[in-house]
Amino acid sequence: MNVIQISVFLENRAGQLSNITRVLSENGVDLRAINIAETADYGVLRIIPADAQKASAVLLENGFIMAMTPVIAVAVPDRPGGLAEVLGVLADAHVDVEYMYSLFTHREGCAYMVMRVSDD
Repeated sequence: MNVIQISVFLENRAGQLSNITRVLSENGVDLRAINIAETADYGVLRIIPADAQKASAVLLENGFIMAMTPVIAVAVPDRPGGLAEVLGVLADAHVDVEYMYSLFTHREGCAYMVMRVSDD
């Protein structure tokens, strides 16, 4: 399933993550997934909001620097080896997984992973 991910660039200082989640919460934006990566100078917060258009408008109105990226959400059998099987299918098709993280959702015996894959 295709979904929209929002990446927000944050300074590496205390309170940044709290600030952005507060702003989203105050504006009724529900999050389906969240991931944060850091470098020496800044962090990149990746979120999957329930409503990407609303979330992006709220972030821009509050002065955050952000980008929207299409990613895929993949159902993974919730059992030992489930993720290995899914990644094996992608590897066999020569699809490179640039990064991935999990969604909060779990249903019908499946967990869900968000993946950014190569266009090649």
